[in-house]
Amino acid sequence: MAGFFDYCDRLGVSDIDDVTRRQARRYLAFLDTRGYSRATTSRRASAVRAFYNDALKRGLAESNPFDGLSTPKLGKQLPHAVPVRSLETAIESIDTSTPDGLRDRAIIETLYATGLRVSELASLEVDSVAGESVSVIGKGGKLRTVPLGKPAQESLRRYLRDGRPALEGEAAGSTLFVGVRGGKLDSRGIRRVVSKHLVTFPHAVRHSFATHLLEGGADLRTVQDLLGHTDLATTQIYTAVSRKHLRGTYDQSHPRA
Repeated sequence: MAGFFDYCDRLGVSDIDDVTRRQARRYLAFLDTRGYSRATTSRRASAVRAFYNDALKRGLAESNPFDGLSTPKLGKQLPHAVPVRSLETAIESIDTSTPDGLRDRAIIETLYATGLRVSELASLEVDSVAGESVSVIGKGGKLRTVPLGKPAQESLRRYLRDGRPALEGEAAGSTLFVGVRGGKLDSRGIRRVVSKHLVTFPHAVRHSFATHLLEGGADLRTVQDLLGHTDLATTQIYTAVSRKHLRGTYDQSHPRA
């Protein structure tokens, strides 16, 4: 807010009620010409707008000159994809000599193999896994079946044989992933597992699943179905990520790149 008040002083405006809509527009333009990022400009505009709204409630202003003024649109932030080598190294380094180690590897292998949302993974039951695929009820109650790669199949098989029986308690029920206390492992518990071994969030693994599929040649519609997106536009954000990969491949491969 100090920057806005300084700007008003330079204009010779001493009362907040004297700021016109034109001056409000000029303030936003001023921020833009000063080289501030779109995020900073948007944040400062929101702060001033909130200030005026509060002043209106307190009876200290009669109008908000920033109401309805458009602020710079923030570009969509590209998803962060964990490099394949980093994922593989982290997965291979998990100690599977303990029941929770078998569970942790199965969790991460399944996340990366399917791109499930963390809530979807937490909701899986033992019967959800059927050999080479896993069935999940996603957003809107829509059922989808996602293939499982061989490493994920093997990790789940070992976990179900040696890990889950050692972990499960009466509260486990039919849930697939069980916590150390014998009950259902919830979304928070899965986040802790992923953070422990990958130092990131489960959603980053979902991003990696989609990005690596596109980089490997999968078409956008297939990735949309696997992710459970109802709108293709939601999936298209990943194409910008894969374009970087294509550009790098082109630069390295084309004789006249």
